[in-house]
Amino acid sequence: MHFDINLISQSEMKKITKETYINWYKDMLFWRKFEDKLAALYIQQKVRGFLHLYNGQEAVLAGALHVMKENDKMITAYRNHVQPIGLGVDPKRIMAELLGKVTGTSKGMGGSMHIFSPEHNFYGGHGIVGGQIPLGAGLAFADKYFERDGVTLTYFGDGAARQGSLHETFNMAINWKLPVVFICENNGYAMGTSVERTANHEDIWKLGLGYEMPCGPVDGMNPVKVAEAMEEAIERARRGDGPTLLDIKTYRYRGHSMSDAQHYRTKEEVNEYRKIDPITQVLEVIKTKKYATDAQIKAWDKEVKDKVEECQKFAEESSYPEAQQLYDMVYEQEDYPFLKHR
Repeated sequence: MHFDINLISQSEMKKITKETYINWYKDMLFWRKFEDKLAALYIQQKVRGFLHLYNGQEAVLAGALHVMKENDKMITAYRNHVQPIGLGVDPKRIMAELLGKVTGTSKGMGGSMHIFSPEHNFYGGHGIVGGQIPLGAGLAFADKYFERDGVTLTYFGDGAARQGSLHETFNMAINWKLPVVFICENNGYAMGTSVERTANHEDIWKLGLGYEMPCGPVDGMNPVKVAEAMEEAIERARRGDGPTLLDIKTYRYRGHSMSDAQHYRTKEEVNEYRKIDPITQVLEVIKTKKYATDAQIKAWDKEVKDKVEECQKFAEESSYPEAQQLYDMVYEQEDYPFLKHR
């Protein structure tokens, strides 16, 4: 059963307006510059451990946010810095978390790969490859069990698509018609291994066919295409018809992580994808349709730059956690009062 985004007519779809394009441009540019700053701080050894950047994949998030509703949830892997920003988490707290500061989203204890904010319906941030796939189905099961009007967007990469837990989850989700959308952010490489080397076909969406799950490919460099596909899949889940698998074709401009030398691809390949950069595509629409003047666009760019600098200032000036926090985050002190004195 191939997925067909044309099942929803244009009149039924949420409108994509002048304001939509302006918000997309400002949001995606901020996400890009925010992570560029993280990369610089990583080189200065102010961000420790691993750092996986989203540069190039911004349209996948922008399109989804346009059609999500208040009760919808999101869960993803370790390339997880900008998603919570899109859902409303203060970016200053996210940058503080990556710098290991007490003002971070997990008080500096989670770091780059484990951003969480349940109050904003963001459930991570998971370092185990594919570990979030069954968890996403679990969140959807809870919504169905408690008869809540929510859909869970469960993201994973093309590498995680080869995990056995994916198949177990697909089988359960389609059998129970769980309100979940499975989204493969297919950027072409599992760390450094290309999709074509991981299976005998390159169409990850075809994994849904074995479960009679609606599925299909999506242009992940264009937020309009993402929004169209997402809205159909989300509304299908919301009305009780079960999950969908979206194979969203995107691209990351940076390496798998900051330590990736990227010997597996050429600069020419990266430059080809830069020609269809989602931020550039949206900006071209804004300019072509005269949604903003050059002066307005320049002002937005400065606004983004200032906002990133504000995040950096907040994070760098915040304090590191006290050693006692190592115990406070694991044990309830009323059960272990002796820990107060350590």
